[in-house]
Amino acid sequence: MPALHPVPGTLEERILRQVEAGRDQLAEITSELIRIPTENPPGRHYPECAALIADWLRHAGFEVESLDPPPDFGDALPGHLAEEIRRLPAPTLPRRNVIGRMGSGPRRLHWNGHFDVVPAGSGWSRSPYSGAIEEGSVHGRGASDMKGGIAAAIGAALALRRAGVRLHGALEISATVDEESGGHAGVAWLAAAGHIASDTDAVMIPEPFGSTRVSVGHRGVLWTRITSLGEVAHGSMPFLGRNAVLGLAPLLEEIRTRWIPEIATRRTRLPVVPVAARAATLNVNSVHGGQAGDGLESPQVPDRAELVLDRRFLPEEGLDQVREETARRVRECASRAPGRDYRLEELLAVEPTRAPADSLALAAVRFGVQRALGTEVEEVASPGTYDQKHFASVAGIRDCVAYGPGILELAHRPDEHCPVEELERSAKVLALTAVAILGAS
Repeated sequence: MPALHPVPGTLEERILRQVEAGRDQLAEITSELIRIPTENPPGRHYPECAALIADWLRHAGFEVESLDPPPDFGDALPGHLAEEIRRLPAPTLPRRNVIGRMGSGPRRLHWNGHFDVVPAGSGWSRSPYSGAIEEGSVHGRGASDMKGGIAAAIGAALALRRAGVRLHGALEISATVDEESGGHAGVAWLAAAGHIASDTDAVMIPEPFGSTRVSVGHRGVLWTRITSLGEVAHGSMPFLGRNAVLGLAPLLEEIRTRWIPEIATRRTRLPVVPVAARAATLNVNSVHGGQAGDGLESPQVPDRAELVLDRRFLPEEGLDQVREETARRVRECASRAPGRDYRLEELLAVEPTRAPADSLALAAVRFGVQRALGTEVEEVASPGTYDQKHFASVAGIRDCVAYGPGILELAHRPDEHCPVEELERSAKVLALTAVAILGAS
């Protein structure tokens, strides 16, 4: 494994003092980002948020580039991602990514965060986009997932500048879109178009695993749409048709009583958190059937209904095995009664990821947590996917970990918040990782 650069004690103390001095600024950056409601879908207010991030990056000394994927950006993606894009509706709002670059040298370190957030939903005790700084935390949608992480990266860079640190390599910070819907117009396109260098030595994504944990990878995912086909008839004479909605019922029952319990017995050695997610899982994301639209429906036997399965699988299973098992189980269910007619369509496929054992990024986070926080880092893995998948499969950069502030269990939930102390602690660690990987004077 490439060695970390030594960090003199006097330099380390200077950097940590500057992060502490910028504590209020860290909270304010996070608050400013939250107050721009970048909900995805549909992708609102991306240009405004990108402009704010670009301003802060320039303030930290970066050369900044804003990058919008062209309408046909899917053509640049690898085959499986291009197919996924073709199944999605074309975005009607602009997709704007930001990359800041600073310095040059034998090594390149890349920090990446997404600034899109899921819709706020209901159940909040305060406005979800207030960005309120109260009770020691910054409150609002995206505080943990992951505008706080972007703020920590910017804050770490600002502290390095205030400390007078001259890095001996290249540091990049990217702020990207659409991670919550797959990351196609964000990291995937940037990598495919060459805006993320394939010779990058290490990548860190400040997703909200907490300041004393680092994620080394994530489980895999396979989304499948299963369509039940029937035969239309008048609702007063349903015996003349075949109800596609009722056709889903036996499949749903098998999923509930057989499929889910069976795959729950499979466990991974990957240190996924929470511990319950170390088992393979299956969720029915949605069920749709019958007539669409508002108003009173006409009396008709539905001839089409569908459900979407979200299968989270383990590295020990493998994507091909999961595909085959999904098709086999649906086929067997269809064969148990005449007239059952199911069609399968793959919507999304993501391989599991794991940073290599000799990861430079992982070694740097271990060092940073020990020096800045006085404890050992806990190595974990994510139950869901994040943009590590695109750094690995599109950019070809396997040395990638996720390390950042926040509370993982609050992601996508009401009353999301991020403790200011978490922002400061993570910024300290990130600043030290930059010096340890790139070297500095």
